[in-house]
Amino acid sequence: MNMEEKKENKSQAVVEVIDSGPLKISGNLLLKDLKKDITDNSGEVYLCRCGRSGNKPYCDRSHKK
Repeated sequence: MNMEEKKENKSQAVVEVIDSGPLKISGNLLLKDLKKDITDNSGEVYLCRCGRSGNKPYCDRSHKK
């Protein structure tokens, strides 16, 4: 296994579209901003799709209001 294959295996994630809700992304992931700074390296994040979140890019459940 070469270096690229190893790197690809380490960054696998599952993206789930939640009906009328956020994107749930789980797995071994790194979330980076436009400057390529690491903003999250947890195993699970919920990203806003509605545009109402006060904590973008994360969902704060504003879509429920």
